[in-house]
Amino acid sequence: MVSPSTPATDLPPSGPPGASSARSPSAATASATTAPAPSTTAAPKRRRRRPPRLSAAAWRQFLQIAKPYWLGDQRKAAWGLLLLLIVLMLCETQLAVLLNAKTGELTSALAERNHSRFWTAVRDSLIVLAFAVPVYAFYYYMRDAFSNHWRRWLTGRFLDGYLDGRKYYEIGTGAAGDIDNPDQRISEDINTFTGRSTHFLLLMLGSAMQLVAFCAVLWSLSKVLVAFLAVYATVGTFLALYVFGSPLIQLNFWQLRREADFRFGLMRLRENAESIAFYRGEPQERAHIEGRFESVYQNYWKLIRKQRSLNLFQRGFSQLTLVVPSVILAERVLSGDLEVGAAVQAAGAFAAVLTAVSLIVDNFESLSRFVAGIDRLHALSDVMHQRKPRAERQRERIVTSHADQLALRDLTLYTPQFDRLLVEKLNVALQPGESLLITGVSGCGKSSLLRAIAGLWRCGEGTIEHPPLEEVFFLPQRPYLQPGTLRSQMIYPDTATGLDDDALRAILDEVGLPELAERVGGLDATQDWDKLLSMGEQQRLAFARVLVRRPRMVILDEATSALDSGNERRLYERLCRDGVTLVSIAHRHGVLRHHTHVLRLTGGGAWQLHAAEGYDFDAAEAEAEAEAEAAAAQTAQTAQAAAPVAAPASDALTATRPGSAPCAKEPP
Repeated sequence: MVSPSTPATDLPPSGPPGASSARSPSAATASATTAPAPSTTAAPKRRRRRPPRLSAAAWRQFLQIAKPYWLGDQRKAAWGLLLLLIVLMLCETQLAVLLNAKTGELTSALAERNHSRFWTAVRDSLIVLAFAVPVYAFYYYMRDAFSNHWRRWLTGRFLDGYLDGRKYYEIGTGAAGDIDNPDQRISEDINTFTGRSTHFLLLMLGSAMQLVAFCAVLWSLSKVLVAFLAVYATVGTFLALYVFGSPLIQLNFWQLRREADFRFGLMRLRENAESIAFYRGEPQERAHIEGRFESVYQNYWKLIRKQRSLNLFQRGFSQLTLVVPSVILAERVLSGDLEVGAAVQAAGAFAAVLTAVSLIVDNFESLSRFVAGIDRLHALSDVMHQRKPRAERQRERIVTSHADQLALRDLTLYTPQFDRLLVEKLNVALQPGESLLITGVSGCGKSSLLRAIAGLWRCGEGTIEHPPLEEVFFLPQRPYLQPGTLRSQMIYPDTATGLDDDALRAILDEVGLPELAERVGGLDATQDWDKLLSMGEQQRLAFARVLVRRPRMVILDEATSALDSGNERRLYERLCRDGVTLVSIAHRHGVLRHHTHVLRLTGGGAWQLHAAEGYDFDAAEAEAEAEAEAAAAQTAQTAQAAAPVAAPASDALTATRPGSAPCAKEPP
């Protein structure tokens, strides 16, 4: 810890080259301090999820996703809507039975050439239709309304899990496992899940009602037809499940994933259009996108070939039954024991019962896509709501607490999979009025240290003290500009502010954007800010957010990289006038004057803390380059000496000791 009265002197670190040094309360610079890294082992590789199958596991996954809706806070609305749909289905089934009976009556009247009976049957059929049409229409309306209600609730639940605890960050960085395209899962897969769940639920209920209603009719006309249907449907369902089941579900699973990857490639092209245009990278982008589409194309070919076989089976399965009722009932009709109309009625009842018992066979293609979507949603839900394994939680021993100023005490930090040591036993404590500049060669862990301070990374041990996160503001190199008005950009991440329009315009003037409001049409103008504003303007607008929020501490990750030295100086001076504690990453000499201390990360966990006054930026950069070159040469010699012996694959992930190896590429 360094107080303002401590003399600013720099002493070379004691101990071996690359050892870390720290300032103590009683001296400007303490002797080198190194400590052994905590005993950790490389994190186990995450296993890729297997494609789903139509099994009991798929049913359990479905229940885990659906159960909270039916048993949670929306249960009254859910069961109420379902009850209304069941009533409509009962009416629909009864009307279908009546219409089938009237169709048989019409046929018998025509066979008898009985005019009176015929027109009576026509009248009765029209009366049934007059009731059936609005019932059918209202049923489909309520079915879609029910699905939409369920989708809204389920989307809200997934968004809660996705945003709470910064799960979106863990998923986006891959720390949460192999979860591809979470946006597509939330937007499209939930819509598919609720729509098809509703469809299959009502289809099963309707089939059960249809089975009971028409089975009674069919049993009264021909018991042989009922027995035939039972055997026929059982055999057909078995063939559909065990011959066509697993391949179709797996192919649909991969189709969903590859379609999402293809859309993601097109989205990246749109979002990075300017950079790609500057690079003239169209050929490579086209090759990349065409490669993803080729995966879509080839998988779809496999899918439709399997569907062709399924369609042949389904068509043969259904068409054969057109002949069976006539064959079974022909003798009774020809002998006069059964009217032609009754035979037609039996054929209609046979078709209705066959549809009910052939539910899986007739809908297997859609069912296979549904099961594939269930697995994707369940995987996302599992990641969002599960606790981390105990072993992983035990390895994340960085403790954060609230304090008036920033302090890092015995901080040892690793990358999320514990495959690389970033800093070891780091001790820094800022007093009021002090600020910290973090420097070091590219990839040595500067941004990673900021992630740890922000609470995004907790892999390691030690203590981080800082003001409450509501009083800490982070400025990245590339600001995030949300869709919305200029006012919403300035007050982000808040949704409201106590500042009036004049105060907001004054802040724009302070950050060097005095004409921005008039240029875009006022504070309430909506624009595509990423395209409208240059990077320098975006960075100045990000500083306006700091002046609106007035935090106690600001963390800047090369937040002025696109600004000229004059604008950079004015913005830093403006923050210093407010007494803000600054923690910056920068490579420019001009930033140094706005800080009291410099933390230099030298790689492999090593670090050095200096007073900013008298710190020689050029000498430090030259020293860092020399160290990197020496370490690279040493690594090359070591690799050459070890060339005859193949090193185990796991050695590539072993964390280096302080000062013994160059920095690897900084984790994203």
